[in-house]
Amino acid sequence: MPRPSELKYTPTHEWVRFQGDIAVVGITDYAVEELNDIVFVEYLLTPGSQVKAGEAFGEIESVKAASELIAPLSGEILEVNAELQENLDWLKESPYDKGWMIRLKPSDLDEVSQLLDAQRYDEECAS
Repeated sequence: MPRPSELKYTPTHEWVRFQGDIAVVGITDYAVEELNDIVFVEYLLTPGSQVKAGEAFGEIESVKAASELIAPLSGEILEVNAELQENLDWLKESPYDKGWMIRLKPSDLDEVSQLLDAQRYDEECAS
């Protein structure tokens, strides 16, 4: 599956899609493949919480490992995808659409320049 070129990516395998001034965040197909059998997603923060770029906003657990979900941008969490917790297959079937995790209102748009484009993210994954 080619990665959507309009998204921004992090070295920790999160993606960001902007819908106006709202950032939608999820994890990449690469992360889903690496984790393999995902059994659990937990959000550590609730809507209204502030998060800083580089801090955990949640955890994802597979049969193999548990990993933190890292916020790519600082801001206020507006919504979490609670339905995802009951529909973990969405991460495999639709990681860039139904598999979104949080929506946030970024507080520092300068942080966007630290994110990777799709080509650079693919290079990171290959190395």
